[in-house]
Amino acid sequence: MRKVRWGVLSTAKIGRTKVIPALQASDLNQVVAIGSRDLAGARQCAADLGIEKAYGSYEALLADPDIDAIYNPLPNHLHVDWSIKALQAGKHVLCEKPLGMDTADAQRLVEAAAGYPHLKTMEAFMYRFHPQWQTAKQLVDSGKLGQLRTIHSQFSYNNREAGNIRNKRAMGGGALLDIGCYCISLSRWLYNSEPLQVMGQITPFPGQEVDCQVSGILQFAEGNATFTAATKIEPRQYIEASGEAGSLAIAVPFNPPGDRPAEITLKHNGEADVLSIAATDQYRVMGDAFACSVLDDTPVPTPLSDAIANMRIIDAIFTSAATGRWIAL
Repeated sequence: MRKVRWGVLSTAKIGRTKVIPALQASDLNQVVAIGSRDLAGARQCAADLGIEKAYGSYEALLADPDIDAIYNPLPNHLHVDWSIKALQAGKHVLCEKPLGMDTADAQRLVEAAAGYPHLKTMEAFMYRFHPQWQTAKQLVDSGKLGQLRTIHSQFSYNNREAGNIRNKRAMGGGALLDIGCYCISLSRWLYNSEPLQVMGQITPFPGQEVDCQVSGILQFAEGNATFTAATKIEPRQYIEASGEAGSLAIAVPFNPPGDRPAEITLKHNGEADVLSIAATDQYRVMGDAFACSVLDDTPVPTPLSDAIANMRIIDAIFTSAATGRWIAL
């Protein structure tokens, strides 16, 4: 069976600990090279993970003819430029979320990708590929909850490292771009529509140059979604979606452990039923889905239009927080 041969741009933690192992465990993918601006670091990472080739520059990796696809986990401000360079080098692209720094930035990648219709480009929102979310989506779409009316979600962690890229504004740090994007994405996906208007609020944290805590309200035609994303409070994540006939809750919606079952709590008339979802590596499922698009020459599961729609709402949340008003979309 033919496999998609991957090159990885940088030795970023998410690549080392999540995506590379997932691709290596796949029957459809193999990781053949990793690149870094530090050759010694690339070689060490390659040795640790059993990767054949290591490069001391991203340009050298992109020039490798044995690579079919690029995984781009670079800091947010480098997503678009290096993904475009990968396309220009003839590689398929799986780019970490968010696709760009803002809508205009992300649109550059969309326009570049249109010039390479034979190459696949996708934003790596892995959560949607987990069966807990496939089940949740099916429950909402089937009317199990009745008309969906409200969604509440939170995603938080506590990162106090001054040098961390998530605390650097110029590199695309901050809560909204890093994790608030998940809350926006899931809300749009479950409602299967785009919000009509949004309101955002950013809580200032002294001495911080990025948004460390942001809350938002998304007003849809059928209901609303509210969320809080924070990078300087106690780690927590959850999502609850409620409709006229019931509700569902996911305790670990974004990075559930891959070694034990996930759970969805489904409620009707005050009675709860817990659905057990088989343990799954969501990164592997995402990698397999992307590989199928490459090998079968079919559309990617999540089109770039979805990434642009998410970026527009992120931009609107920032604008609302700065102006103190609702922003129509």
